Amino acid sequence: MRSAFRAVAGCLTAVALALALTLALAPAATALPLPLPLPVPAGAEPLVTEGVTVEGPLVNNLTLPSLR
Repeated sequence: MRSAFRAVAGCLTAVALALALTLALAPAATALPLPLPLPVPAGAEPLVTEGVTVEGPLVNNLTLPSLR
């Protein structure tokens, strides 16, 4: 009977310790600032190096219903 009591007491102690650590560390984790983006140097190349152009209309044939 004593060994069962000690086992239950040990489990409760472990759960209480885990709960205390969780509650102690939770505010510190939420208070961390967000990382700032790295500054871009003045002479940096753009991410898209190839020219992307759109020539002409995107819709060649557009038919609308006529009003009668």
